[in-house]
Amino acid sequence: MQITVEDIPVEVVRKRMKQMRLAILPPDGRVRVSAPVGTPQTVIVLFVRSKLSWIRTHQAKLAQLPAPQKNEYVSGETIFLWGKPYILRLEAYGRGGTLVLEGDQAVLRIPDGSTLQQREHCVREWYRAQLKEAVARYLPKWEAITGLRCTGWQSKDMKTRWGTCNTESRRIWLNVQLAKKPAACLEYVILHELAHLKVRNHGPAFKAVLDQYMPDWRQRKQLLNDRSPDCPEETV
Repeated sequence: MQITVEDIPVEVVRKRMKQMRLAILPPDGRVRVSAPVGTPQTVIVLFVRSKLSWIRTHQAKLAQLPAPQKNEYVSGETIFLWGKPYILRLEAYGRGGTLVLEGDQAVLRIPDGSTLQQREHCVREWYRAQLKEAVARYLPKWEAITGLRCTGWQSKDMKTRWGTCNTESRRIWLNVQLAKKPAACLEYVILHELAHLKVRNHGPAFKAVLDQYMPDWRQRKQLLNDRSPDCPEETV
């Protein structure tokens, strides 16, 4: 469903949730409102109008960002692992595909004539494996620190979120792309999602949990979003 508020097109998605959420989606600054099932359209319109200044501010920020360069995963490109850059080098290699680090290079061994989709899949699954190893270290650490424990976690290639938490099943999902960011960012996202097991929204009580266990979480969040046309969100 789409509505228009003050000449701004707004996509409305109704879900089983308790609060409305507003998001500005990259790369073009589209506006999306997620609202609880049954929320009247008049209430959604009032909600959007109350956030017009916030919407325009974030749309302006997105407009100033350089157009994201899509990787072709060819020799000479730069890829990142835990915040460190590596120069990609392709090598023809039998069947399937593997990626290994050699000094400051990331060597992608893949059959000659591989497609972009094949190379992209190989790199993504490598990131997924790297993330799995890191989460095996950091998730138990933050569960022990906070006393908050999830029933399990999964990785997912998400476009607008670094992580999400199902508070009913107590399961969390983490974005595969986190493996590109410094490990401090991954720890922040893990704590963020665990904190939702205690406080579902992003209000003062939620921020107090973050302040208690990670006083520098704001700096980590900024580092996470640096150079990323990530989806800015506000929950009320």
